Amino acid sequence: MATYAVTGGSSGIGAKTVQLLKQKGHDVLNIDLRGGDITADLSTPDGRQHVIDELHRLCPDGLDGLVCNAGVSGACGNLKLIVSLNFFGTVVLIKGAYDLLKKKHGACVVTSSNTISQGAARMDIADLLNNNNEDEQRILNVISTLDESDLIVGNSIYVASKYALARWVRRHSASYAANGVRINAVAPGNVNTTMTATLATNARMALNALPIPTKYGLETLMDPEEIASVIVFLASDEARGVNGNIMFVDGGTDALLNTEKVY
Repeated sequence: MATYAVTGGSSGIGAKTVQLLKQKGHDVLNIDLRGGDITADLSTPDGRQHVIDELHRLCPDGLDGLVCNAGVSGACGNLKLIVSLNFFGTVVLIKGAYDLLKKKHGACVVTSSNTISQGAARMDIADLLNNNNEDEQRILNVISTLDESDLIVGNSIYVASKYALARWVRRHSASYAANGVRINAVAPGNVNTTMTATLATNARMALNALPIPTKYGLETLMDPEEIASVIVFLASDEARGVNGNIMFVDGGTDALLNTEKVY
């Protein structure tokens, strides 16, 4: 039996990940804003530190796995929240729990997005996140100058946050693995969660218009379990040879849109 921690484990992909891990007999700590075993706001420095302190208190022998899934969409209407939760809420937590993962040669899995390959990211923001991430407030000050009432802007910042996460995983995977800690990311496609359920009709129609080959002919999004099962695999010893991988779990959408792109 192993010990895992999952952020955003109260709903959607995170909740299904918690369920699948528990079904395998593992101990799982759900870290969430509401209803978690550890309740905290990962968009704030104090919230992140509270989680790190609690993980060290509850798991002194170490963690077998850390799944960083908490995040918000580009439609949330709060650009600073997108960056502070999606990117900093993940990276700071991984750094803070790194010593616990090293104790058990554990694995970390980060939730990115298949939108990172579709050209919508504000790459200047992604570069800021990757190259200046010790100065969160400075980056948030830049973000605050943008128009958060514009959904296109919100989406571009969302994609930038997920792109930066994927690149952060790639950059750190070799050094982490050298100390016994694997780190990978999943890049989900459009999934039927509470986040997508609240979308306006036009926005949901737009999602359904983007083909998911495994759902060909069906007006439906992917099920959270399709993503969670891959996360559980990547966090397990069965994936011990997988490191630094950004695994697209989108039913083949990325392959359809980027047919000639093999790496």
